[in-house]
Amino acid sequence: MKVYKPEWHCTFSVNESAEQSASWKERIAWLMRDIADRLDGSGRTIKIDCDVTPGVSRQDVDSCLGKGFEVTQSLLMQLAHQAACEDVMRDAKAELFEEDYQH
Repeated sequence: MKVYKPEWHCTFSVNESAEQSASWKERIAWLMRDIADRLDGSGRTIKIDCDVTPGVSRQDVDSCLGKGFEVTQSLLMQLAHQAACEDVMRDAKAELFEEDYQH
């Protein structure tokens, strides 16, 4: 009886700048991304590298990335809500946030 063993590999990395070992082409690409960010003034450029074996469709990769960004947006919304609540509390009950507050 033959035993089948599935094998797969996935690497996923997100970069916000060139790595120190980057080639001159990569450095130029990052310089261009930096210039584009400055021109736009309201964004953040990231580079996503994804290598999956056996291969999956570009559509599946895009779908996974979209779902990941949906989760990211949800987490950021929660953080924003918490920060807004803390701002209100700091304004309404500043004494609770003083370093040497005595109970």
